Amino acid sequence: MTVAVTPRVVSLAQAATMLSVSTRTVRRYVDSGHLEAIRIGTKTLRIRVESLQRMLDGTQA
Repeated sequence: MTVAVTPRVVSLAQAATMLSVSTRTVRRYVDSGHLEAIRIGTKTLRIRVESLQRMLDGTQA
């Protein structure tokens, strides 16, 4: 039996690759509210996949 696991969050680098932008631009999107992020600890930031998908689809929620 094979189970597909879909991540709920991705790293800044993964988000930047998906959007074809720099990690700095991803941080700007988070700061401006265009992407939703989760802070893990004091330095680690993860981007919500649903938020990325909305941006790629061109819709905002």
